[in-house]
Amino acid sequence: MAKNKSSDYKASNIQVLEGLEAVRKRPSMYIGDTGQRGLHHLINEVVDNSIDEALAGYCDYLKIIIHEDGYLTVKDNGRGIPVDEHPKLKLPAVEVVLTKLHAGGKFDKNTYKVSGGLHGVGVSCVNALSASFYAEIHRDGEIHVMEFQKGRTVTQLKSVGKTKETGTIIKFKPDPEIFTQSTEFKFDIIADRMRELAFLNPEITIDILDEREEDEELREKTFHYAGGVKDFVRFLDENREPMMNEPIYISGEVDMVPVELALQYNNSYTENIFSYVNNINTREGGTHISGFRRALTRCLKSYAEKNNIIKSNSKITISGEDFREGLTGVLSVKVPEPQFEGQTKTKLGNSEVQSAVEIVVYEKLNEYLEQNPKIAKKVLEKVVLAAEAREAARKARQLIQRKSAMGGGGLPGKLADCSINDPEHCEIYLVEGDSAGGSAKMGRNRSFQAILPLRGKILNVEKAKINKILENKEIQAMITALGAGVGHGEEDFDLEKLRYHKIIVMTDADVDGSHIRTLLLTFFYRYMQPLIEKGYVYIATPPLYRITASRGQIDYAWDDDTRDKIIRDLRKSNKKFDVSRYKGLGEMNPDQLWETTMDPETRTLQQVTVENAAAADKMFSTLMGGDVEPRREFIERNAKYATLDI
Repeated sequence: MAKNKSSDYKASNIQVLEGLEAVRKRPSMYIGDTGQRGLHHLINEVVDNSIDEALAGYCDYLKIIIHEDGYLTVKDNGRGIPVDEHPKLKLPAVEVVLTKLHAGGKFDKNTYKVSGGLHGVGVSCVNALSASFYAEIHRDGEIHVMEFQKGRTVTQLKSVGKTKETGTIIKFKPDPEIFTQSTEFKFDIIADRMRELAFLNPEITIDILDEREEDEELREKTFHYAGGVKDFVRFLDENREPMMNEPIYISGEVDMVPVELALQYNNSYTENIFSYVNNINTREGGTHISGFRRALTRCLKSYAEKNNIIKSNSKITISGEDFREGLTGVLSVKVPEPQFEGQTKTKLGNSEVQSAVEIVVYEKLNEYLEQNPKIAKKVLEKVVLAAEAREAARKARQLIQRKSAMGGGGLPGKLADCSINDPEHCEIYLVEGDSAGGSAKMGRNRSFQAILPLRGKILNVEKAKINKILENKEIQAMITALGAGVGHGEEDFDLEKLRYHKIIVMTDADVDGSHIRTLLLTFFYRYMQPLIEKGYVYIATPPLYRITASRGQIDYAWDDDTRDKIIRDLRKSNKKFDVSRYKGLGEMNPDQLWETTMDPETRTLQQVTVENAAAADKMFSTLMGGDVEPRREFIERNAKYATLDI
């Protein structure tokens, strides 16, 4: 029975969070999470202000410095945050911007015609979540400084000198009380985002300096791309063979919506389109992507029929998906009043943007095709081949379904399924080899853990058409076991039908195991990408060493440092011990495998996420593409981080 004591609930129970206390109380509402992603989101919020200055035409240089003491500095040569008194709040404008939510120049379209930080919570959130925060403003011939701690003003605004420069310098240190996992900034994550911004804003130069790094080559990077989105497409297709000498470049403006697009067909079999609104990566697409796809399909189809390349009475049915196979493109639009789905800003909702993009792309692409008939013919021949492969893939899917239906229960014979059928609580281990698969089947918790052993290496999907991919027996087994289908269309892949919400890749800790893991992740990224976007894919981390000491003491080590520490402790205790290195999962008995790698209470899983889709696409094309030279260069460049199993 529900309690009914109104006297227990009074006005004193109502908690009012003043200023930035709400941000510190519920940081995930403002920056997504307090892990690595949220930590690096702080940088984006500060940098976005500098980029907005660049969009407005007042900034062409940005520098990021990662300091050894945990601080990070963002410096630009924009106009500088205003320092005069706010007429309503009677505080310096810079203090209002840094301490008040929903305060900023982004709401005034006379100040910023377009911007990314539309909710006005950006840099004030960074201040709230920083142990220390410094602002230095170069404006009106003077240098103004101000200091904060955890969002509260510590030092009032004061002038400390004269200057001929303009700009803003923000220096902050994330609060370890908020970011409990880690406050260490990752150079590569920052560099990927800054590279992206430099491509999208050709007028700006971005420098990154990592004071923690001793190697001069790795210590500093500069990003500047005068070619803008064309250079972006070249970068993405660096390890693919393009079908044209230059990317197609399209630009135009309709109803005050500037549209910029670069695209290029290549020898791959997947679509790689990246879209941005006011420099924000719209991962889930939206109306601008819909407008682009409609224009591309309509334009190519019309040209093909007009030039008798695809006959109207042809037996082959060509879909929009066929026109986009092997296409790499970057679409960037600037929208004065964008309507995003939530603070995450991953999907654009403005209906007027669809028509603006469609008009610009159709008109300019049609001009390009008329002026370049040889390229147009090559592209459309590829489209026909894509349609034929898609039809073959449809038949392959039907065959998989028929085999499943005849196989009893519709699941692969080697799958050891779990007994419960609630996907949210079910997990499947994709295990390298029958031997390890046998141990995993015996050691698992049968109620919620399923085991699917994989024999050998699956097909490298980066270099194969979809119909060939679906003929691979190991891939067929995975598709059937997961139950959601495969492909990019809604009719091909349905996340609602997924049978497990934890898909765990478990391979040996050697070169072959790493290769198999990369092949599997490439397959998921290219043909089951929602699994990664939803955070359903994990990597198991089996131990490398087993240290057995006297009196039955057993310890496990996942790396050399941990092994050495255990050995030192045992020697101090004068205990005899034996160290054995696991060369593969098959060497572990079921109990050991359960205890170290499969028991939810003690195991360590690495969740596979995509922080930057463009960087992920480049990585997979480098590692798994057909060109050997970029892969060799990558290995040489990163060799010092690798652990070789010799």
